[in-house]
Amino acid sequence: MTSDSSPQPISPLRARMIEDMSVRGFKEDTRRDYVRHVRALAAFIGRSPDTATAEELRLFQLHQTQSGLQPPSINSAVSALRFFFTVTLDRPDLARRLTVVPYPRRIPTVLSVEEVTLLLHAASAPKYKAAFATAYGAGLRVSEDEGVQELTEVVAEFSSNYEHHLDRLLDRLGPEALGGRNPAVLIA
Repeated sequence: MTSDSSPQPISPLRARMIEDMSVRGFKEDTRRDYVRHVRALAAFIGRSPDTATAEELRLFQLHQTQSGLQPPSINSAVSALRFFFTVTLDRPDLARRLTVVPYPRRIPTVLSVEEVTLLLHAASAPKYKAAFATAYGAGLRVSEDEGVQELTEVVAEFSSNYEHHLDRLLDRLGPEALGGRNPAVLIA
């Protein structure tokens, strides 16, 4: 069995879209995702995506929703198609027809006293316990989920990288979350 190692020919429309994204500094992953979303639209309508109508775009989004695609994935497709219709095709009238799907934000879980105690006991050295107690007690949270995840990473690694993780947490919090506190005191 032999395989054809020659690259697939790229349509002029796809080449133009890739050029438009390259000029704007889109990363390779983003370019690949955008092309994939436009290709999915073309497969859905059964012809070149530049011939899509407003009704076909509506039906495509309906199809995505009914297929169980989650809002973040649908919104990724909306971004790709908006770029395609607005920049590559200069048809902003169609781009306006695409709807971003709202999705509920999760409310952060507030840790119980027992959970905080378990987290603090997971730290093996007094240095780590002090850092966790200070960070948690000072209310330094991006959100409970992200903050606890970050603290869990620090506990899990227990290496010289402990400062790096706490620094990352403090960076994500931003200066306003520190409430005028000196981050050096928290890390020390």
